[in-house]
Amino acid sequence: MNTFHHASIDGHKIFYREAGSGNAPTIVLLHGFPSSSHMFRDLIPKLADKFHVIAPDYLGFGYSDQPSAKEFHYTFDNLTAQIEELLFTKLNLRKFSIYVQDYGAPIGFRIASRHPETIEGIVVQNGNAYLEGVSPALEPMTVFWKNRNAETEAPLRAFLAAQTTKFQYEHGAADLSKISPDTYTFDQLFLDRPGNDAIQLDLFFDYQSNVALYPEWQAYFKKHQPPTLIVWGQNDPFFTVEGAKAFLHDIPQAELHLLEAGHFALEEHSDLIANNIKQFLS
Repeated sequence: MNTFHHASIDGHKIFYREAGSGNAPTIVLLHGFPSSSHMFRDLIPKLADKFHVIAPDYLGFGYSDQPSAKEFHYTFDNLTAQIEELLFTKLNLRKFSIYVQDYGAPIGFRIASRHPETIEGIVVQNGNAYLEGVSPALEPMTVFWKNRNAETEAPLRAFLAAQTTKFQYEHGAADLSKISPDTYTFDQLFLDRPGNDAIQLDLFFDYQSNVALYPEWQAYFKKHQPPTLIVWGQNDPFFTVEGAKAFLHDIPQAELHLLEAGHFALEEHSDLIANNIKQFLS
């Protein structure tokens, strides 16, 4: 059974979903942009018979608090620190696997590279750690990094629009009838909150810190060889198939599955992905 919680961290409430027995191996599900732990709503019950499942919402996302961009410095380092506090201090976890997608990758890979002794396995679903995986669709972000102003910001604001959120779910999907309208409607509800645009723009700007850390994460992969399962929507317009295959350079024993899906492959393939996770992490 799913249960729903808030943990107080540095004066802010972090929401998380929990399921499964506390005595089972733990898997932490780290969501992407522009979603929240809601993206794992179908996966969680499929894993809960074998795993203790934790799925948090980052600060500024989903049901977690949304302090303004003036109150909280929204960077991936700071979001990671919040999740580390949740996992290590509030939940007292010492060993766990991680499932990372999109924004979940830079958060999860920070945790893994800083605390390699805690990681029992990694599931990567359209989460990047290699320049090979960066699509030309993300070029406006690189322009924004070089000179942040109203003009370079404008194309990034398009990523916050309802039609873009819907596009992220539908583009590349093999069967649109399996894409619930609840997904992009729910995400957009939170994106449209007053002040959330400033939060997202700060994170877009800070995404360059993730690219700078790619060599460090790759070194972690190469040194520690974490058991890694890659389940990748191969029609993703943002993170390309080359990014999925690049993991094999550093983790040759990683298991790679390319799925006929887009950025949010779970919408069409939650059964398949759940079964792959159970087989791989067992």
